[in-house]
Parts: sequence; structure tokens; C-alpha cells
Amino acid sequence: MSSAELVFTRRFSMGHRLIDGASESCALPHGHNEFVTVTLSPTRDRALDGRRNMIVPFRQAKARWHEFVDRSLDHALQLSASDPLLSWFHENEPHRAARIVVTPGDPTTELLAALMMAKLGAILIAEGEHLICTRIELQETPTNTVCLTGDPMDYLPATGRAAQDCWWHRPDLSVSDVAR
Repeated sequence: MSSAELVFTRRFSMGHRLIDGASESCALPHGHNEFVTVTLSPTRDRALDGRRNMIVPFRQAKARWHEFVDRSLDHALQLSASDPLLSWFHENEPHRAARIVVTPGDPTTELLAALMMAKLGAILIAEGEHLICTRIELQETPTNTVCLTGDPMDYLPATGRAAQDCWWHRPDLSVSDVAR
């Protein structure tokens, strides 16, 4: 049987810095306007019903994901759990520390794509497992895009794969486990 896919894109602005093996320009905090495009497929093939004729309404399929992108990722700072700036924020500006996306290692586009795909998977499971994310594209610049398919856990570093209670496994708006 044929299968249909739902595809939608969301734009967000972010800041990050890469300190392990990055170029000097990436070691300084800087930002990007990114686009994340997700492809969702039904968990089981089924014919359209002749009335509603939708797998899941687009509004329903993207509501919680867009809320996560808009409220948790847009204008957030992305830092490695080992970045000294993270401690600085917790000590000096704790009210802003909640806006920091904390990652296992440098917050590269590749890592963020895997973490976002895992987060979306948790959201889709919580919504009844009608859809699965089969592809995510994270465009960092007009010339640099990461496309990820398969199980995002296969791409995460060992520290990211091991802990099943990390923020990217929870269907909520969390982006850090530092305060937990």
C-alpha cells in the first residue's frame, strides 16, 4: 500500500558556541537563523476515509512541535554541558539559564538534528503514536543543512544515548537537565 507523508518547516533563531575542535570564529558565541523541516509518516498505512481525508490534521500534527520550537528553541542559547558559560549563567543570571539548551558535547547542527528528532519522537509517542518522524532537516545557513533519517539514538554520543530520562526523551518543553 502507498504511504503519505506530512512535511512542515519552522524557522527559529538561536545562539551557540562550539569549543571542542571548532574554528576560532565558532568558539565565540554567535547566532544563526535556522529552519527545521520534519517529515512525518503514519505508523500504519490506511486509506483516506472519504470524509475527513486526512491522516492527522496538519494543525494537530504540528501543534506541540511548533510550541516546542517557538517557546524552547527560538532565541535560546545552545551550550555544551561542559561549557564554562553554563556555570556562569547559573551563578550570575539564573533567570536566563532556563533559556539555555544544554547538549552532550558541542551543540553542532548534527547533534541538534538528532536531539530534535528524539524530542519530536517523544512528543509523537505521547500524542498516541499515530505518526513517526522519518526525516529531519536542520538548515543552519543557506549553504549548510543536516538531513537525518533513521533512529536518532544511533547518532547521539554515548552520553546522550545512555540516559533515557534526558530532556530529549521527554514530550515537554524542556531543553536542559541541569536544574533537575
